[in-house]
This record gives sequence, C-alpha cells and structure tokens, in this order.
Amino acid sequence: MTSEVATEGGRFVVAPHACFACGELSAHGLHLALHVAGETCWTEVTLRPDFQGWDGIAHGGIVATLLDEVMAWALASRGAWAVTAKLEIEYKRPIPIGAPIRGEGRMVERRRRLLTTSGCLFDPATGDAYAVANGLYVTVPDARREELQARYGFRLVPETAPGADVESRP
Repeated sequence: MTSEVATEGGRFVVAPHACFACGELSAHGLHLALHVAGETCWTEVTLRPDFQGWDGIAHGGIVATLLDEVMAWALASRGAWAVTAKLEIEYKRPIPIGAPIRGEGRMVERRRRLLTTSGCLFDPATGDAYAVANGLYVTVPDARREELQARYGFRLVPETAPGADVESRP
C-alpha cells in the first residue's frame, strides 16, 4: 500500500511510511490526504477528540503540525526537499474538534538553500482563519534528497484517462 498526494495532471506516490501527519503506518497519526495544485499544497481534515488540548479544542501542537505539513509538501511538490528551520504561528481562534478545517501552504521565496513559506488553517465554509504561519526551510543536500526520494519511492504518476488500466499504480 502506498500514500498518494494528488496533483494537477497526476499524483505523487510515496511508499508506506510512519510520518505522524501523512503516513499510513502511524497508528495514531493524522493520516492527511494531501493535494497539490500549482504552488499550493492543501488538505481538509476533521480532527478527532484524541487531538484536543482543552476540552473540544485542537491542541496547539497539532495545529503546528498541520501547518508544517502543508508548507513542507508545497516545497516537495516543486522538487525541494527541506527540513524546518523556523516556524512562526499566529493562533487567531480555537479550532473546534469535529469541525472540518482546511489547511493550505505555499512557497513564498527561494534563496539558494533557504525557502520561505506561508500557511493558513481556516474554516472552509466561512473562510475565517484559525491560524496563519510563516516557515523557513533549509534544503537537504542533493545526495540526501536522492536518498530520501529512493527510500520513500517518491515519484510522479501522470493522470490516466478514465477507465484506463494503470500499470504503474502500486
């Protein structure tokens, strides 16, 4: 079984892994379904009660995880494999447990190995922001990127016509 990140014109396929945010091997993880559209990575999720801090409210660390994940995948989808160096979050209002939320991240700037991102979590029905973030990421060396891409089986699978047999699909 593999994870998939949907993108315009296809999907990124990733081997099973234990990432707390997007990995299917993490028994207690978020299991995020990620999508990439242009320069934006987005996800929609409804948080379960085991991700709460105060009763009925999402834990701030989970909020940070969601923002970090969509911002990092916005980079990976553009071929930039990076690690988080700095994450600044402004918590605007509490995220209720059990309510749908949408997270979006995008790359803002690239200067050599430093990548700047922005992200937002918001109510998809009203557009009201729950939290906004800015991130600074540092790209890994090319050899490490190639190692990670091989380890995770990271590849783009082009979209096929409806009804076509997909040989390359894991």
